[in-house]
Amino acid sequence: MPSMRRLSTVFHLRRKVGTKGILITHPVHVRYLTGLPLDDARLLILPRRIILYVSVLDRQPAEGIAQGIALRDTSRLATDMALLRSCAFESEYVTVSRLFLWKRRCMHTKFVRFSGLLEECRRSKDPDELRCIRRAERITRELLRRIPAALRTSISEEELARRLKIWALELGADGMAFPPIVGFGPSTGTPHHRPGSRRLKKGDIVQIDVGAKFGGYCSDASDVFFTSRPTSDQQRIYGAVSEAQQAALKAVRPGVTNRALDLKARSILKREGIEDAFCHSLGHGVGLDIHEGVSLSHKAKEMKLLKNEVITIEPGVYFPGKWGMRVEKIVIV
Repeated sequence: MPSMRRLSTVFHLRRKVGTKGILITHPVHVRYLTGLPLDDARLLILPRRIILYVSVLDRQPAEGIAQGIALRDTSRLATDMALLRSCAFESEYVTVSRLFLWKRRCMHTKFVRFSGLLEECRRSKDPDELRCIRRAERITRELLRRIPAALRTSISEEELARRLKIWALELGADGMAFPPIVGFGPSTGTPHHRPGSRRLKKGDIVQIDVGAKFGGYCSDASDVFFTSRPTSDQQRIYGAVSEAQQAALKAVRPGVTNRALDLKARSILKREGIEDAFCHSLGHGVGLDIHEGVSLSHKAKEMKLLKNEVITIEPGVYFPGKWGMRVEKIVIV
């Protein structure tokens, strides 16, 4: 069940946009505001009430909707919008054909585009959201804890990825926040390697990037595993990547900028002469989406971190065709 803070947010948004109504269509935003995981629902925000439109198939799950939200059949949406002088809609999540259909059926309604407002609201998490994220994180940590035992056999990348999915469900997760990244040996030189048929060999570096989902909320973690004694160069670079992560983690606080955190980590890698091998941002926001809100990059639009924002810190270096390594954990600001 969503908090009253989230529900009150939408009334503030309507005043900010300046229209008589706001139509929410993105399933993630509908879930954020109602707590319901519905793929084909619509939420209409009016001056004094909120209406959730669902199909007959979703009527029963929606019966437990929060107090103060009315429930109607999807077929009534256009009729209700036609009574409004103006209605804002999420331009990033509405197709051109759908907009034209609304305009034909609501000829006297002015449709106004808006974007980014709910995404900004979602950045700072409330206690219920943090509870789900912490549970997802605990499951994810347990997945990583099981990796060394699985590496005692000649397992393939695909097989290990499948095991991670099964373990997550057994541990109570909704599922995976994203397809697990499992790389052995040279595969680790590709940041987002897709698990293949390659089998584990002695001496391989193993890169795991995995995240469980609980209550709709995501977690994200990466770690490196060695199947034999790492070379001196691998030890040096693993130490530098870990030091870069720790430096950034210590700097996390409300008000610090995304760019500052990225540069903090990069300064460690630059000192070791491997900054050029760090080819992605330091991290990203996490919540109902695995990537949301802030991007921790010195190239991104500058943003200050918010209290109770959830982010990843994940420095990594990659040498294509050879090997790579990335360490990652999520942190609550």
